[in-house]
Amino acid sequence: MAGSREIEHTAAQWLARRDSGDWPAAAQAELDAWLARATAHRVAFVRLQAAWRQAGRLQALAAGEGGVPARAAWDRVAPPRAATAGDGADDEDDAQRERAAVAPLRAQALRFQPRREPARASRWPFAAAAAVAALAVGLGWGWLHYGATERASYRTALGRTDEVALADGSRATLSSDSRIEVALSGARRRVELAQGEAFFDVAKDPSRPFAVEAGARRVVAVGTHFAVRRDGAELRVVVTEGTVRLESEPVGGHPQPTTLLPAGSIALAGPNGVLVRSVAVEEAERYVDWRHGFLVFRDTPLAQAAAEFNRYSARKLVIADTAAGELRVGGNFRWSNAEMFVGLLEQAMPVRAERLPDRIVLHSR
Repeated sequence: MAGSREIEHTAAQWLARRDSGDWPAAAQAELDAWLARATAHRVAFVRLQAAWRQAGRLQALAAGEGGVPARAAWDRVAPPRAATAGDGADDEDDAQRERAAVAPLRAQALRFQPRREPARASRWPFAAAAAVAALAVGLGWGWLHYGATERASYRTALGRTDEVALADGSRATLSSDSRIEVALSGARRRVELAQGEAFFDVAKDPSRPFAVEAGARRVVAVGTHFAVRRDGAELRVVVTEGTVRLESEPVGGHPQPTTLLPAGSIALAGPNGVLVRSVAVEEAERYVDWRHGFLVFRDTPLAQAAAEFNRYSARKLVIADTAAGELRVGGNFRWSNAEMFVGLLEQAMPVRAERLPDRIVLHSR
């Protein structure tokens, strides 16, 4: 994935080429293909196209032969007057010229002196286009850093997951019943995890850290793969590639330590602090297998397994007694088929299921 700066320069080159005057249908097809390749391409092109319009004055000046006229080519002119005969008219003409010579210079009182050489074909195409492209890039990056922030909101329904492309080239996969708020600018990339869980495949951009905020915690990355899950005041971070930084807001006016999480880290952050467990990357990836439709349990209490299934279904699994909740389960199960999971429990464990329209109650036996 190309960096943001490289994408901006490529967009500027396309704009310069399009406005050079030599724009066959094949070139338009190439541009359309480049725009369709990534959301970041389309965003960069639209930004620079707006900057290109702001640069229209430079384009107009450069359109004439030789580009912008030299300083000596500017001349003051007097306002036009009706022609009259006689010496009085000449005196009045002289007086107007004298007033014009001492009057403040006004833009509307300027004109170019006529060229003495015969007109030749315009040399605007590439040199002038490149100049405008350079200005457009400058305006575009100025807009990126000081202009409005792009905002977007994404959410999933219960029992659904979704992968979305962000404007910076990153991708976010939302788990069931999840919502994120995205704010991107030239200076930073910020995502608020309002509820649920999301997995992030972050496009590398060292100049713009990628921060996921959830309550009093913030997970910061430059370019990596990680998941953030929010359960009320508790947060879980799973890192499957690269390194992220877990930051916490001050408590009682006292700064909290920052925690670095390399690949294979599983961090649980709550009111009592941050607990980090280091595992093999393959094991860390099991925690985000929900992206592929699976829940993975390894010697997991049934109460905890039931809670995981309940994140994906309106028909809840209810634990009827402590003995049932403490039973241990293991295996890979499709989160979309809780009924099959319950059937396997009944066959392999001392569990009795009471099936009701809105829930399944699990009793020990």
